[in-house]
Amino acid sequence: MIVDLLQGGEPGAACCSGVKNLKGMAATTDDRRTACNCVKAAANRYTNLKDDAAQALASKCGVAMDIPVSKTINCDAISY
Repeated sequence: MIVDLLQGGEPGAACCSGVKNLKGMAATTDDRRTACNCVKAAANRYTNLKDDAAQALASKCGVAMDIPVSKTINCDAISY
């Protein structure tokens, strides 16, 4: 489960599929900002989420992600 990974575990196939789908949907700067805000809101629902594990999620799935995963990111600062 993706929450297990973000608390320090390893990603499963379904989790990585979701990461790949998210990347594919975020084609424009506005899309990336929207996705970033969605991911940030989801991350903030879990008090024991490890920021370093969240930031490593895409690379553990073999995906070069343009969307930062963090509880504190300013998504409006995304300009690419």
